[in-house]
Amino acid sequence: MSTLIQKLQQIWQNADYPFLIHQGRELRFTNIADQKTANIDEIKSGDVVALIGDFDPESISLLLQIIDKGAIIVPLTEDTKGQHDYFFEAACVDVVVHSGEVRRIPRTETHPLVAKLREQEHAGLILFSTGTTGRPKAILHDLTLFLKRFDTPRPTQRTINFLLFDHIGGINTLLHTLFNKGVVIAPESRTVDSILSTIRDYDVEVLPTTPTFLRMMLMSGAVPDRIPSCLKLITYGTERMDQPTLDQLCELLPSVDFRQTFGMSELGIVRAKSEARDSLFMRIGGEGVETKVVDDVLYIRSRTRMLGYMNAESPFDEEGWYNTKDIVEVKGEFFRVTGRIGEVINVGGLKFMASEVERVALEYPGVSLVKVIGRPNPISGQHAEMTVQMAEGVDGDAKLLGKFLAERLPVHMQPRRIRFESVAVGHRFKRS
Repeated sequence: MSTLIQKLQQIWQNADYPFLIHQGRELRFTNIADQKTANIDEIKSGDVVALIGDFDPESISLLLQIIDKGAIIVPLTEDTKGQHDYFFEAACVDVVVHSGEVRRIPRTETHPLVAKLREQEHAGLILFSTGTTGRPKAILHDLTLFLKRFDTPRPTQRTINFLLFDHIGGINTLLHTLFNKGVVIAPESRTVDSILSTIRDYDVEVLPTTPTFLRMMLMSGAVPDRIPSCLKLITYGTERMDQPTLDQLCELLPSVDFRQTFGMSELGIVRAKSEARDSLFMRIGGEGVETKVVDDVLYIRSRTRMLGYMNAESPFDEEGWYNTKDIVEVKGEFFRVTGRIGEVINVGGLKFMASEVERVALEYPGVSLVKVIGRPNPISGQHAEMTVQMAEGVDGDAKLLGKFLAERLPVHMQPRRIRFESVAVGHRFKRS
């Protein structure tokens, strides 16, 4: 049986261009074995290996070598170093590879899911949830199954890898590029200026990103004048997009296509197709993926789902369905995510989504980011409170914003408190 590296060598054997550009360094697949990396001779099949890195030549070379050893890879980044000890424990990590050093963690117990992979002699992949509710969950995939989706060739373009090394979207972008002879460009940093400069300097055609980053890009004043003409496609996912932001982007960038993505680390990669560039309705599916809606909540069953959580109970029911907790509106074969179960606010028996209040607030001039939450109220059960981040150089006025909202929202949906401060954004550019 050929290894992953051998398969990729066959795909790239006649290609004389780089698959990776990282901080000006080009990496051709024919040179991947020449990268100076940590000595991983002591890593053996079945080891759980935490690789702390990025989309740089050394990390990618190590990633592929570790997979070919039949190990279970845990990709991590420096951004989460404060949580690394927790990650090592939750994932039952045996070996840590970081900055050219390899260290083994003594471990006497084996997790049952890891033991199952070892019996099958399959490589594995462990990713962590963002942990917005509770501690991050360790999500274990059978990598042999995960890689099967790349057996079918698909078109690829010059893509900037905005999503991170520890994110399923970032790993998917890398593997899609490798299996389809594309080019991935890793940015120096994920600021608006750095991303746009990288796109311009390296003729990037595709920007996969988050709605939060797109909102930041809009409020920076970079759109449309500083958007390079080479950019043809922006994909957005990992959190809910709001219609005002999408409308603005579509109007200001008429030559750029916009497509929504949908995926959860628990389910693997799920294909999505937007109804139109300016529509938040999407069709979700693909080979081996089924959907159903129960009480307005989307459920998905996928053949490429995870084996399970290593530090939590399985979220799948007896028939293999996964409750996404996404509340959706259905239009024929298309879905639009309107919010999540935990975002429903109940004021005196009147229920509404926090996202509906956020959508209206984002129409107010100068508003950059918004976060609405429900708070306990001794009289009405709950009330809404809002945190607003204004664009740089713009002052917030609670009375004026409150008046704006009062003209557009029913009384029970109007926030009882408005705070002007930074809205927390995690290292994956999602609102916390």
